[in-house]
Amino acid sequence: MNKPSYSIGSQSPFDPSYLMHNEVKPIIVLVDDDKNILTSVSLALEEEKFIVHCYSDGYEALDFLSNNPANLVVLDIKMPLIDGMELLERLRRSNNIPVIFLTSKDDEIDELMGLRMGADDYIRKPFSQRLLIERIRTLLRRDLQKKQETQHELEQNKIVRGHLMLDLIKHQCSWMGHNIELTVTEFLLLQSLVLRPGHVKTRDQLMDIAYGDTVYVDDRTIDSHIKRLRRKFKIVDQTFTNIETLYGMGYRYREN
Repeated sequence: MNKPSYSIGSQSPFDPSYLMHNEVKPIIVLVDDDKNILTSVSLALEEEKFIVHCYSDGYEALDFLSNNPANLVVLDIKMPLIDGMELLERLRRSNNIPVIFLTSKDDEIDELMGLRMGADDYIRKPFSQRLLIERIRTLLRRDLQKKQETQHELEQNKIVRGHLMLDLIKHQCSWMGHNIELTVTEFLLLQSLVLRPGHVKTRDQLMDIAYGDTVYVDDRTIDSHIKRLRRKFKIVDQTFTNIETLYGMGYRYREN
């Protein structure tokens, strides 16, 4: 029997200012089919004043994340029913919550694929609980900083990523100081990619951004838009390679 699909909220309910106040405890979602890991890791995290929600079933974890706030997910790759790779792919359709993969020693290919799809870090089993806690703290600080920077950029109505500048009010784009004329659709697609550098946007996500859910277009239409975007940037900079294709997954923006 097919499992239901879940729609994860596109905006994280996590207010970055929360981490600046000691009375607010970050919420960690731990997903692993090994009950011993769930028990030992959750106890260690709770001792460090985290709130922990444990799941041995990925579908239950998705259901929780679709309806509740959380700050970070610790996710095992090898699980029955829905593995960590598929769960990550579903999360990344509309949620940028930080994710740490738990992997086995022989999972190097999965580690690389996971990082390409948008995992923020990985730890190999067996692992030190102290190391995991420090990685979690590091990612929470990094996520807080990114949220604050993004909020500041949006308040200033400009996004700057290295040589790239987007003016959100005027819908203007420049690269290395050179103006690049973009259509509204091209601008929206580029804006979506640069807001979260390094994270993959699927074609379905990009279609929703460009056309909403009321207009049907073939997913290859997105490929055509991306090709035109790259062509326009290469006119002013032949070495431009910041918009990357991840075959079978989608596209991402790589910062210089």
